[in-house]
Amino acid sequence: MDAVVDRAGAATAPPAHPSFREAVVVWARVAALSFGGPAGQIAVMHRILVDEKRWISENRFLHALNYCMLLPGPEAQQLATYVGWLLHGRRGGVVAGGLFVVPGIVAIMALSWIYAAFGAVGFVTALFFGLKAAVLAVVLEAVLRVGSKALKNRLMITLAAAAFVAIFFFGAPFPAIVLAAGLIGFAGGRAGLPQFAVGGGHGPSKGKAGPPVAYLLADDGSGPEAPSRANAMRAAAVAAALWLVPVGALLLALGPSATFSQIALFFSKMAMVTFGGAYAVLAYVAQQAVDAYGWLKPGEMLDGLGMAETTPGPLIMVLQFVGFMAAFRDPGALPPMLAGTLGGLLATWVTFAPCFLWIFLGAPYIEILRGNKALAGALSAITAAVVGVILNLAIWFAIHALFRQVEPVHAWGLDFDRPVFTSVDPWALALATAAVIAMFRYKVGMIRTLAACSAAGVGLYFAGAIA
Repeated sequence: MDAVVDRAGAATAPPAHPSFREAVVVWARVAALSFGGPAGQIAVMHRILVDEKRWISENRFLHALNYCMLLPGPEAQQLATYVGWLLHGRRGGVVAGGLFVVPGIVAIMALSWIYAAFGAVGFVTALFFGLKAAVLAVVLEAVLRVGSKALKNRLMITLAAAAFVAIFFFGAPFPAIVLAAGLIGFAGGRAGLPQFAVGGGHGPSKGKAGPPVAYLLADDGSGPEAPSRANAMRAAAVAAALWLVPVGALLLALGPSATFSQIALFFSKMAMVTFGGAYAVLAYVAQQAVDAYGWLKPGEMLDGLGMAETTPGPLIMVLQFVGFMAAFRDPGALPPMLAGTLGGLLATWVTFAPCFLWIFLGAPYIEILRGNKALAGALSAITAAVVGVILNLAIWFAIHALFRQVEPVHAWGLDFDRPVFTSVDPWALALATAAVIAMFRYKVGMIRTLAACSAAGVGLYFAGAIA
């Protein structure tokens, strides 16, 4: 599929348009490797879609990511839906976004069954111990790669640094950061400042000789035509119906006080307000699930969060565990395990169905606006801020993967979790260091690194080195 570079160093030819079957295989691969929260998932997609397959250019990838970061819901899953839509229209978006969550659905459901039957699943946590350490290397590589191409001048570096400091150290709301960056970029782009101009593709890295790289979905809009807005509107209408009709049917059939009705309404509301990722609402979900509804016991939300952090798929998949336990503990006339399964699937459905609505409704207009200088400047500034946000997610993930304890810091306006350095997990640190050396020094592939660290984690568990 990859084009051959001629000896004169001419630009590579863009890859051929992938068949739908080929795209399905790639999206399944992306889904299977979607560990590490949003930063890790974006890293995997960038590596496969931009660097390996060359299906979409750096700037268009970031353009799509910027839009998805503005939406409620899991941005990585929505990014997959967006790119799938660009490549193969509605069915491409549905398959890309749907496959993205399938491994997580299966994994969380299996772990929920085990949890309901036997309690906490320490073995499973240990099973993914090595994988989490390896994901740190993947995330770090993504931050460096995306940052080197998005932060093209000192102003963009400053915006990224400011966004990181604001969100990591001061707990600034994610929408406020994006809004501020967008306003700065809009003004700069409208004024014609070159610092806010979108770059024209990305060629070889600085200091490395090589030909420019061509992409299927290029910066200039070449490549496959985006699906029509009329088709996208029809798809959005179908997505809205698939989301809201089941909710209305449950309310009519069971009444608003039934557990399944409460699950449908509560998680539909969560799907509308999850701006800035799952962490923005998990504390609220835990409080409501424990105190208001009695679905979970204190501390069980952390067990569910541990499941979501160590399995593929968006972190917001933890809501499936909450829905499972809600219905498991109030099954009505159904067997508890069956009720729990249906409750978990219902929570997942109403959480992710709106994601397709946002993409199918807004993506056609976002594509049209790529040529607007003021809006392009706004998105360039948002791109820089997003790099800071990804770095924040990466450091958050690293802290919780490498240290057993953290301390909250609330002083002089600061609001962040500080690792307790004496609680560092030496085995996690060793595996993460080995993964970084393997990928950065010896250029070992991502799959081999993930597999090796996973095997090492399992070996450490059976050797009694980790619990």
